[in-house]
Amino acid sequence: MIDLALIVEGERWQALGDLEALSRRALAAAAKEEPAEGLVSLLLTDDEELRQLNRDFRGKDKPTDVLSFPALPMDRPLLGDIAVAHGVASRDAAIQGKALGDHLTHLLIHGYLHLLGHDHETPDDAARMEAREIRALASLGIANPYLLSDTAPDE
Repeated sequence: MIDLALIVEGERWQALGDLEALSRRALAAAAKEEPAEGLVSLLLTDDEELRQLNRDFRGKDKPTDVLSFPALPMDRPLLGDIAVAHGVASRDAAIQGKALGDHLTHLLIHGYLHLLGHDHETPDDAARMEAREIRALASLGIANPYLLSDTAPDE
């Protein structure tokens, strides 16, 4: 079972309604696809916060849609932290013609898989990770996001 510690900064995320329910649903779908137990700390924030995190931890001085920070094994039951930027995520959703809630669900599944060690550094790794995301999203009735776009989440 995945536990959730949710922090919402700013009011713009509130337009999506029950963010805890949406987040729990996304993480549960991801956990059915790639089982794990533990705590996920989730920060829903703004572009500036993600820009700072991206700069400080990845050396990239720009905002991004989602960042994942896997926990060390000694930190269990914490699986890690996921942070999502409202501005980047909402712009990407609009460009791709999908609802922000569906896009956030995708970003959370994507971030969760990163917490478990998956990545998209090589074409084979990307294909395996995308397949897991597609199956998790399909279980929630959300269309394959890679048919709508040729880019993975920016992480």
